[in-house]
Amino acid sequence: MLRSPYSPPALLLVLLMAAGSIVMWIGVPLGLIYAAAQLADSSRPSAGPYLLILVGLPIGMAIVAKLLGWLDRLHSRLTGRERGRHRASWLRSMRAERTSTARGGVLDTVMIVSVALALVVFAVWFFGFAGSSLPT
Repeated sequence: MLRSPYSPPALLLVLLMAAGSIVMWIGVPLGLIYAAAQLADSSRPSAGPYLLILVGLPIGMAIVAKLLGWLDRLHSRLTGRERGRHRASWLRSMRAERTSTARGGVLDTVMIVSVALALVVFAVWFFGFAGSSLPT
């Protein structure tokens, strides 16, 4: 059953993917920094808090990425745009399927937009609000 990508359930899934991308890029690192700060008992902590961040960051991001992939597959099924196994273009032969029009799911677009917005916000903060660390 082909359903509109603008139906309320489909839009809710897109919003959940957008929120998940924010959690992945901001929530996981800040949460781990907060947890490490709670573990540290002095201004010169042992290796434990650093190890928590070093190990927890890739694991936390992988968990959120799996959840985002599941939401994307659910969105594809809901809107009837399910496709077979998709092979990344960099894994395909240069000669194979030159006329392929296979597109990624909506998650690709959500992640690209979230990264672009993060870069714009960072640039505004860096050039507009961050003070110079150079001596005056």
